[in-house]
Amino acid sequence: MNTRVAVMSIIIENSDTVEPLNKILHEYGQYIIGRMGIPYHKRKINIISIAIDAPQDTISALAGRIGNLAGVSVKTALSAVMSNE
Repeated sequence: MNTRVAVMSIIIENSDTVEPLNKILHEYGQYIIGRMGIPYHKRKINIISIAIDAPQDTISALAGRIGNLAGVSVKTALSAVMSNE
């Protein structure tokens, strides 16, 4: 299975979506390398960065599910490095 390393940047503007987002991330936990969350109290938003190593379709599915949450924006940067694991 070919996997790629990617970084997802997530901005949460609606605090009601934090719990559903965490459930989704838990489902993809086997692919997540690391996660960093920063609450930005001044703007009342949360910023999360996730490093992931997964098949391309899994990365796309995760980004799609996150992007469908109300008040959540997600962008993904993919590396060109692929691995056959």
